[in-house]
Amino acid sequence: MPGDGTMSSTLAENAIISEENNREEICLKDEICGSVSVVHYVGSLLDGSNFVSTRAGNEPITFKLGHGDIVGGLDRGILTMMKGEIAIFTLPPELAYGAIGMAGVPPNSTVQFEVELLSWITMVDVCRDGGIIKKIMENGEQIGPPGDLDEVRVNYKAMLVDGTIVAKTPEEGVEFYVKDGHFCPALAKAIKTMKRGERVNLVVQPQYAFGEAGRKSDNELSFIPPNSVLSIFVELLSFKPVIDITGDLKVTKKVLKEGEGTVTANEGAAVTIRYTAMLEDGTAFQRKGFDDKQPLQFITDEGWYVTSNSNICCLFSLPLSRGGEQVIAGLDRAVSTMKKNECAIITISPEYGFGSTGVNPDLSCSTIINNSEKAPWEMSTPERIEAAGRKKEEGNQLFKNGKYQRAAKKYEKVPQAVDYVSQDGTYSDEDEKILKSLRVSCWLNGASCCVKLNNFGEAINLCSRRAQAYIGVSELLLAEVDIKKALEVDPQNREVKLMQNNLKQLQAESNKRDAKLYRAMFSPESTDASIRTKRLKKADDNTKDENVAAMETDNIVVNPVLLTQSQDDV
Repeated sequence: MPGDGTMSSTLAENAIISEENNREEICLKDEICGSVSVVHYVGSLLDGSNFVSTRAGNEPITFKLGHGDIVGGLDRGILTMMKGEIAIFTLPPELAYGAIGMAGVPPNSTVQFEVELLSWITMVDVCRDGGIIKKIMENGEQIGPPGDLDEVRVNYKAMLVDGTIVAKTPEEGVEFYVKDGHFCPALAKAIKTMKRGERVNLVVQPQYAFGEAGRKSDNELSFIPPNSVLSIFVELLSFKPVIDITGDLKVTKKVLKEGEGTVTANEGAAVTIRYTAMLEDGTAFQRKGFDDKQPLQFITDEGWYVTSNSNICCLFSLPLSRGGEQVIAGLDRAVSTMKKNECAIITISPEYGFGSTGVNPDLSCSTIINNSEKAPWEMSTPERIEAAGRKKEEGNQLFKNGKYQRAAKKYEKVPQAVDYVSQDGTYSDEDEKILKSLRVSCWLNGASCCVKLNNFGEAINLCSRRAQAYIGVSELLLAEVDIKKALEVDPQNREVKLMQNNLKQLQAESNKRDAKLYRAMFSPESTDASIRTKRLKKADDNTKDENVAAMETDNIVVNPVLLTQSQDDV
């Protein structure tokens, strides 16, 4: 029986509560059919008499969970345990030996089991069809699993059921991208369920190995008979995350070395990168920040060269600038996702590089980031308003200089900053007027940039958004102007037309309210009421003190008659 500190537990209809004596190492507790457990246990009746014990001969038992090798309640209870744990499970008859009982256990008996979980090997059905069974031999670190785009380094040995080795990697393993696969389909599927450092044994059915065809032998490959079941020992040595920056695989970043902290080179950060630029065949054609050469400095999300105290280091295979001024979009967007001292390889397709010039680069990069401007949450409300106004003025200057793309980026940031202030809620009425003016003017200016860049769809979007804002504050005439501007660009735009119909209804309701108000102001009843009010006020003013009040009594009595006569005259 367990020592001090162990308490008994009971098993309800569908739940077992286990009491822990000690814990050494956490094991996987998912209810996975086929997981192998090695335990010591002692079964006893409630009167303390034992009916079964593995400790008597010091021979623990090994069994598969979910296969009916032990009573159902104990099968469930072990799922709640950790490696090295000792627990007592109290099982009602329906989850133990039922109405039949067994040798040493009377029918309908409640029994207790003291269980020590010595080891646990998790069996995972990777594809949930029995085609790939993964037996975890050693748990990995809390890093992973890899994704389809990631590059992995794997050590494996594949054998037939008779022990014949048909494939084996060097001790240092092999590298490949998960999406490209390696050796057989089962390997990539299993790797996507593993963590770094994890060691497993895979039992692979033919459909996930080499199928009915098998594999012919040659100088390097061993023969694999048709319909062969394989046993593959796999260790995931490491992997390099590959991030799809643009969502279309046109700009990807493979992280060679993780950066520090959580801060990335966010929009508007002044950064410096060093890099080696290469063609797809590996030919290096440009280096910055190495061999006494100056690194490249620019502002993220704008892609224009600056002088800065910030540093980012990248490795690329693509020319970085065109026309001696602008950084290519792919590099700009990739660097914006990097952390301090991060090192990565960035691959950029022509669409985000130089277009039809045909250069398709890979870049290697490491970073140090120092943002020159505070983040919005670090600013006070006046600082946020000032920053928003500054971005608007910068956008205006860029627009005047004909740099519409950069101006549009500046204008885009102003409503974002304004919305951040609005959410904070700590601003005055005067601040609210300034914020409203900034938001509206930048929407209009942004739409003008879109028209200059022939991006008419975005221009319509900006005008319609400003119109919605005007409607929200009941500036219906101004909203009508914006809606008309949007329809001039696209007369058939359904969304804008719906907004126009909504505006017409609001204008009609507003006109009705105004008409009602005017009728009330100039109706005969309102005129008469005004006369009464003036006369009563005059009577009150004449009441100076108690003596005068007595003298004015006749006038007060007469006044209603006069008022009545006046009303009749009207």
